[in-house]
Amino acid sequence: MSSAATAVSPAARLRGLKPDWISDPRVWRTEVLAGLVVALALIPEAISFSIIAGVDPAIGLFASFTMAVVISIVGGRRAMISAATGAVALVIAPLNREHGLGFLVAAVILAGVFQVVLGALGVARLMRFIPRSVMVGFVNALAILIFMAQVPEMTDVPWAVYPLIVGGLAMMVFFPRITTVIPAPLVSIVILTVITVGAAVAVPTVGDKGALPSSLPVPGLPDVPFTLDTLTTIAPYAFAMALVGLMESLMTAKLVDEITDTRSGKTRESIGQGIANIVTGFFGGMGGCAMIGQTMINVKVSGARTRLSTFLAGAFLMVLCIVFGPVVSDIPMAALVAVMIMVSFATFDWHSIAPKTLKRMPAGEIAVLVITVACVVSTHNLAVGVVVGSITAMVIFAKRVAHLAEVTAVTDPDGTTAVYRVTGELFFASSNDLVGQFDYAGDPDRVVIDLSAAHVWDASSVAALDAIETKYAQRGKTVEITGLNDSSAALHGKLTGELSGSH
Repeated sequence: MSSAATAVSPAARLRGLKPDWISDPRVWRTEVLAGLVVALALIPEAISFSIIAGVDPAIGLFASFTMAVVISIVGGRRAMISAATGAVALVIAPLNREHGLGFLVAAVILAGVFQVVLGALGVARLMRFIPRSVMVGFVNALAILIFMAQVPEMTDVPWAVYPLIVGGLAMMVFFPRITTVIPAPLVSIVILTVITVGAAVAVPTVGDKGALPSSLPVPGLPDVPFTLDTLTTIAPYAFAMALVGLMESLMTAKLVDEITDTRSGKTRESIGQGIANIVTGFFGGMGGCAMIGQTMINVKVSGARTRLSTFLAGAFLMVLCIVFGPVVSDIPMAALVAVMIMVSFATFDWHSIAPKTLKRMPAGEIAVLVITVACVVSTHNLAVGVVVGSITAMVIFAKRVAHLAEVTAVTDPDGTTAVYRVTGELFFASSNDLVGQFDYAGDPDRVVIDLSAAHVWDASSVAALDAIETKYAQRGKTVEITGLNDSSAALHGKLTGELSGSH
């Protein structure tokens, strides 16, 4: 093939660098409409989280705006939505209650700095230690929490709310069968708003949640004394917020990876979350992280796949609040409740609780899933559930692997040497039983321990082997350890004889 045939023109190379939505009108339409739906769903959520944090609704709305816009540029997971969240609100609410808004904003900035540092140190790599059963439990717990958050909107309300919710759900189920050009949630919100306004139906609306801001946020420094006392006051809250925000964001990114069958940059996402929180703090917002509910609306319900939807979700949020505030205030909460119920249903992993699945799944896996769900739902804290679930999974795994180490004794024909063959993984759990599996008194003067089918993982295993040699030496017998692989031999050579306090 000639070089002329293989040459790529500068224009073609430039087209290859363009995002999909620039050249494909269908992608553009999907992303724009998805961003609009998410923005509408963000408004009552942001207001609700502001109430949890004890701040003015505008603080939560500003945070959602800046988080979404900044993360769309610096984040590592396309189409994921970051905004003000309940998890972050719960962490920083006590700080705001005890010290005021200035300290809260300062904590948000410091939390962002922590996230940048943790991201740069590679905290995202810890995601590999989260088992699948914890991931499924995390997803199911989120679905339950999303539904539970809607229950207050369905209690002690006018009777008209219920048919509106049912109607909204019906539209989202059946409208996609007619066309998928326009997202069904957007159609549902518009139609239900027209019905309630046109018929003057008295039901709770978005405006009842709180006043919407009438101007854009202005950057500035937090109103706090820049002293060591201030730093020591906000640091614990900032670090807790950083950890909770990163964990929720990375778990959500992993979920979106699976849904879209694409990979994301977890380290970039970690650092991006930090940058977004720093910017949000300087604009007076309450901080945030990835939002599973809005992300599911964007990715799973609306079909968005690019950064454009994330950017527009934040941009539309401010436009809706500032320009169309009176119209948005008239949206019935029932319409948004219907959307979130649909999201809850779509998020839950129904296959994980199917009888056929439960019959085949090991009891330990089911226990980890249930414990993760129970912890998240009871504490309303995703980080607690993930940590407890992961620790439970590790304990179950260690207990299971501990029984895999076996010792088989073989005495040679002339009776002068005892050979023990050790099979399995030697670590702190399995090596505890190792010492008791040798016949110290009955064995001949020479003992060989063959570790060619085993692996030495930690100091506990080396200490156990030292203890075996000591017990034989007390009886005047010699021990030869053979078959160590390279890494086991290196660890054993470094630590043997150094772990006892008697030398």
